[in-house]
Amino acid sequence: MEREKIGMLLGLVGVICFSLTLPATSVAVNYFGTTVVGLGRTVIAAILVAIVLLVRKEKLPSLRQFKSLIIVALGAVLGFPLLTSWAMVSLPVSHGAVEVALLPLATAGFAMYRAGERPSLKFWLSSLIGSFAVIIYALNLGFGHLKIADIALIAAVILLGFSYAEGGKLAKQLGSWQVIAWAIMIGAPFFIIPIARTLTADMLHAPLQAWISLSYLAVISQFLAYVAWYSGMAMGGIARISQIQYLQPFLMILFSAVFLNESIPFVTIVIAVIVVISVIVGKNATVIRDSVAEKL
Repeated sequence: MEREKIGMLLGLVGVICFSLTLPATSVAVNYFGTTVVGLGRTVIAAILVAIVLLVRKEKLPSLRQFKSLIIVALGAVLGFPLLTSWAMVSLPVSHGAVEVALLPLATAGFAMYRAGERPSLKFWLSSLIGSFAVIIYALNLGFGHLKIADIALIAAVILLGFSYAEGGKLAKQLGSWQVIAWAIMIGAPFFIIPIARTLTADMLHAPLQAWISLSYLAVISQFLAYVAWYSGMAMGGIARISQIQYLQPFLMILFSAVFLNESIPFVTIVIAVIVVISVIVGKNATVIRDSVAEKL
């Protein structure tokens, strides 16, 4: 129980850090563009990660672990940053943030498949209620249909959910921070050329706020937040810790109001209450761990 409580705390720290990702992306993308913001954060983070790996003299992952790291890299290092950066060009943070609430459901589904966790009916009902609330909210803002940017965000959520489940499982073997560290090192070399082709002299004149946002995305969102998040999932269970992420969209909305002066409609508050209740119910639901499946 003590280990699960620590896992919940670490998961919460990770979610709070992730909650500033969309607001920071919304600021940075206006000055640096989608490619630099979506992929450049990984290249910057790779410099920090390389230093840490060299100082600690970490050994290379095994071939089996490397295959899992590719999945993590596709979701957490490539798919989610790039797709959200593209979507934030046309969507306000308060709109895009609510769709991120689908992430716990995606993570739990992949966790059941990859990590041998079997959530109870109570868990799934709470997840579905929260997810349906988010979908209705998105449709309402989109006047009855989803925009292309919305589809991009949903695709980003699916990719990230898969990588979260894989990373949470791998963290038990490789270590929490090592998972995202090696995933960053795998992805960064492939991003250098696309980034170099989009760099312009005008980017050097970006305001301080834009540079701070890009630095936050690289150091916190892309690395340190994942350290806390994967540690939490390794200690508290992937499906259970994923429930905390229902709070993330509304923390994002709060931060967007504070830092970007976006308005918060009343319907957002109503959805927030529904989702928070789902978190509380889901957090206390039974999750069965299949020890045999965890070894696969």
